[in-house]
Amino acid sequence: SQVAAASGHTVVLVDQSDEILKKSTKGIEESLKRVTKKKFADKPEAGVEFIKKTLKNLTTSTDAASVVHSTDLVIEAIVENLEVKNQLFKTLDKFAPEHTIFASNTSSLQITKMANATTRQDRFGGLHFFNPVPMMKLVEVIKTPMTSQKTFESLMDFSKAVGKSPVSCKDTPGFIVNRLLVPYMMEAVRLFERGDASKEDIDVAMKLGAGYPMGPFELLDYVGLDTCKYIIDGWHSLESNNPLFAPSPLLNKLVEEKKLGKKTGEGFYKYK
Repeated sequence: SQVAAASGHTVVLVDQSDEILKKSTKGIEESLKRVTKKKFADKPEAGVEFIKKTLKNLTTSTDAASVVHSTDLVIEAIVENLEVKNQLFKTLDKFAPEHTIFASNTSSLQITKMANATTRQDRFGGLHFFNPVPMMKLVEVIKTPMTSQKTFESLMDFSKAVGKSPVSCKDTPGFIVNRLLVPYMMEAVRLFERGDASKEDIDVAMKLGAGYPMGPFELLDYVGLDTCKYIIDGWHSLESNNPLFAPSPLLNKLVEEKKLGKKTGEGFYKYK
């Protein structure tokens, strides 16, 4: 919402309650202040104007169906649950104009399965942004077998218009980044599970040997162990014979113990 509003688009941010929306708007304001400190370091007045202009482009609502009738693009970024997402898309499909494009920000679910819940399979694709969105330049644009060329080009153009560098990918599990990243993190866990190296040494090795900003265990804790487990379980159910998608007993145990990483204060490491 922030990057779209900052690049001159009219945005309606929808969530379940006014309380959440107030918190979100405040978060966007704080984020914009950080952006303008860098962007307008020499011109603070221009920074203030930029924040004002951006926030003017942004309104909020708790009723998606009532605002969707005047939109060109819907980007869904709700809970990673296919049934819940499909229910939302089914509802919005009834109220959205014919030209409106639907896109999901899912990182692990099949776009095709969501598109099939609507009557606009040709106007449906994936727009996978990376966290934190204002800082990360990448957007994965996902084309299903039914996505029209016109829709695909519109999604690529939109990504560029909000200042991102889009890459395109077919509707394959994990798209590009997570398809490579999640098995890498899982392989690090297996290496540790076998007792071949300590998690600390694995992290140091990947930072100093591969030039990664974080080691795999630091990254797992940052992403959330529950999220990683959810992704790997989903892929394992799709391709149970793929060794890259094999579940990890240690990861399962930590998730069961509610040690989910940074957000709970403990995962593979402890946090104060």
